[in-house]
Amino acid sequence: MSEALVTGATGFLGSRLCRRLVDRGWSVTATRRAESDVSVLADVDVEWVHADVLDGDAVHEAVAGHDRVFHLAGVGLASADAETVRRVNEEGTRLVVEACEAAGVERLLFTSTAGTRRRSDGKPADETDHAEPIGAYQESKAAAERVVDRAADRGLDAVTVHPTSVFGPGDEEFTGRLLRLALDPRMVAYLPGGASFVSLDDAVDGVLAAMEHGTAGEHYLLGGENLPYGDALGVIADHGDGHRPPLRVPATLIHAAGPVVGVLNDVTGLRLFPFDGEMARLATRKLFYSSAKAERDLGYAARPLGSHVKETIEWYRRED
Repeated sequence: MSEALVTGATGFLGSRLCRRLVDRGWSVTATRRAESDVSVLADVDVEWVHADVLDGDAVHEAVAGHDRVFHLAGVGLASADAETVRRVNEEGTRLVVEACEAAGVERLLFTSTAGTRRRSDGKPADETDHAEPIGAYQESKAAAERVVDRAADRGLDAVTVHPTSVFGPGDEEFTGRLLRLALDPRMVAYLPGGASFVSLDDAVDGVLAAMEHGTAGEHYLLGGENLPYGDALGVIADHGDGHRPPLRVPATLIHAAGPVVGVLNDVTGLRLFPFDGEMARLATRKLFYSSAKAERDLGYAARPLGSHVKETIEWYRRED
């Protein structure tokens, strides 16, 4: 029986990963902070250990004795200030990597973000399309990737995956916002741009495939169906007896609002809105990705949005 440590186990992707690992017969240890809500895994046989990723001693103790480590712990700008985001995502990853090297684990699987890859010509990006990071989140994830890559160069068996826009039950942010737009008749407008929509279960499949079959030191994009937001809302509306909002907000309006929001954040010292001018421009782009490498090397396969949206709509309506 393989013994795995999962950081970020209480999160959207991490909690589903823990369930899948236990279903497959793995022995799973999951990290938590003192204030973590672990109810999402109350019915799953995992062993909990208290280990903040910024506590080096606790991380070393948690990693020791495990064959495989899935490092998913991280934080975004919607829930923390820029300095905290950088510390948790970069420094936390460095401490996990050092613990893995000290413990001699068989493999580390690091979950980054597709946001560190991007093209300027509108074509789907792949793993070679390194992008200039925009905002503290992408900057910290890019820095964390470099930490993992350097460790792989030193001999640590480490693989990095880059999920795109994960869509599924339990996610009140990205998924919840889209569902509300498509299912609430009071919603009249949506943003331009688009995303690569990958189901929660397909993303977990990709993480597991990378752990089992990925090549040490390599990166794999785990994408799904590339859709403009308007088309995605249409798919959701069709399956949920809803409606696509009739108005698309002009990109120029979003671009104009970004700098204003950035000033408000700076003046107040609060992260009133998790974006600024650069991120506003990014939000209006079609951020499409290719998973050809993962498909070829890992046997990865992602379903179109319409084939998995019903489960998520049912969750949303239960929770609404």
